[in-house]
Amino acid sequence: MNTRGRLAGGFMTAAMAVFMTTALVGSMGAAATGVQQERGPARDYLVFYADGAREAALRAVTAAGGVVRGRDDRLGYLIVRASSAERLGTDRAVVGVTPDQEIGRALDVPAVPAAPARVSLGRGSLGRGSADRAAPARAGAPSADLAGVRAASPGEPLSGRQWDMKMIGATPGGSYAKARGSHKVLVGIIDTGVDGDHPDIAPNFNRALSRNFVTDLPKDSNGKKFDGPCEHRGCKDPVDEDDDGHGTHVASTIGSPINGLGIAGVAPDVSLVNLRAGTDSGFFFLKPTMDALAYAADVGIDVVNMSFYVDPWTYNCPNNPHDSAAARLEQRGILEGMRRAVGYAHKRGVTMITAIGNSGNDLGKPKKDTASPDYPVGAERSRAIDNTCLNVPAELPGVISVSSVGPSGRKAVYSDYGVEQTDIAAPGGDVFDTGSSLKDDGREVLAAAPAGALRAQGLLDRDGKPKTASVVRDCHGGRCAYYQYMEGTSMAAPHVTGVAAIIIGRFGKPGKGGLYMDPARVEQLLYGTAVEKACPNPRLYKYGGGDAGHLCEGGTAKNGFYGHGVVNAARAATVAP
Repeated sequence: MNTRGRLAGGFMTAAMAVFMTTALVGSMGAAATGVQQERGPARDYLVFYADGAREAALRAVTAAGGVVRGRDDRLGYLIVRASSAERLGTDRAVVGVTPDQEIGRALDVPAVPAAPARVSLGRGSLGRGSADRAAPARAGAPSADLAGVRAASPGEPLSGRQWDMKMIGATPGGSYAKARGSHKVLVGIIDTGVDGDHPDIAPNFNRALSRNFVTDLPKDSNGKKFDGPCEHRGCKDPVDEDDDGHGTHVASTIGSPINGLGIAGVAPDVSLVNLRAGTDSGFFFLKPTMDALAYAADVGIDVVNMSFYVDPWTYNCPNNPHDSAAARLEQRGILEGMRRAVGYAHKRGVTMITAIGNSGNDLGKPKKDTASPDYPVGAERSRAIDNTCLNVPAELPGVISVSSVGPSGRKAVYSDYGVEQTDIAAPGGDVFDTGSSLKDDGREVLAAAPAGALRAQGLLDRDGKPKTASVVRDCHGGRCAYYQYMEGTSMAAPHVTGVAAIIIGRFGKPGKGGLYMDPARVEQLLYGTAVEKACPNPRLYKYGGGDAGHLCEGGTAKNGFYGHGVVNAARAATVAP
């Protein structure tokens, strides 16, 4: 999420080849601040033009002193070098102007006291960079090294720890016996990357189609540490690498194979495609995200998981009087750009699943935003907002938004909600959910973790043994792999993505990339096979600790906590066409 990512490798459609020669002209510059001054150093902007107004917009930005460096006719924007956003946005042909910078962070879960949150998926989707929380190391907690220890129960060795899969019927006696997805189903992981060499990812990893749309940025525009030192030449990570671990966790939940090691995902036979749009530091900015969605549409990806929000704004307000003119233009550009990218992908058969967010807010009744803009570091300020301000992609048409439940089935304390915003629910973990027999880390979701990321976090000793119960090592047949407990709505979303993949594997028809299925039909079957769940009684649910409570609105068939219900793989694997 800094310098713009480019399509890596040699695979390219004809349409993409044309785009590469026009839009990706030269280096697209460094990341910009969330709020631009009237005049400043020249930088690149994404200038979105109104329908049919490309030529008028070209004339307008040129007259304003801008230099057109490229364009994307698929999504309707120009890449313009200029020193002022306001000057570019004065003509009616222009509907939004945003700095060409990163977008979105891993969904953040409010930090547990004395246990710092770990940023995973971009600052975007769930709070200030809403990072999902990895289970903290607890003093005196035994390490979880299962080398040589095999599970006595049916299923993969660590299946006894997968309460989440049991909740949705993704078990040997459930969906695995009926439908596991198919390698023809292409699942895109728009995230921080995927460890394609992880033993519980590699069998299903599609390296040929995977792409990295970001370039690491060591420091932000103020010289503060951002992604840190570059590990590879040109600061461009390979397509099979994940320095954060968030994307690998997501991919594993969706499609870890049944191979006698570790765990199995919801759809263990699908193909996993890394569409990296998140930086090492967990930010998801606009252009990389749009690039990932457009690429997914062009190559025939069937379903994408998006556990993030677009940075630098948690809420994008098109006409907020508390924002500067440049800030309003920027937010309009993000809204317009994401609407166009989502629409482009939806029309071409891409089902889009997103995490709703981890701030514990009713997205239909926002009042204050204290986390924006979150780039550069320290730029946040408090501003009043209202329901015209949107969290994207969660609140966009054509996107399925997922709330999170803990092991008891209650809405997780951190999960955002809203009767208009929540479409479906899924297990995402909740360490504060005491309504089951599970304890501590076991209340979170276990999935694959890159060894390199764990070492960088100091969670492994010199011999590779986990230092904490939040990390598990499983070894079999000379192979060892690591797994980590995490919680967040970005852990919930991949359960829904996996079930969508099962549906597409059963009912999809031959098409680009392998299969095709109308996203509207996928959505219909997801909701139709979900297990309906009513609001709690009383509807104002209080989690304790003096909180004001979360108000659940709506009926059993559709409400703000659980949407159309909790996703169910077993039902999706057996539902009639």
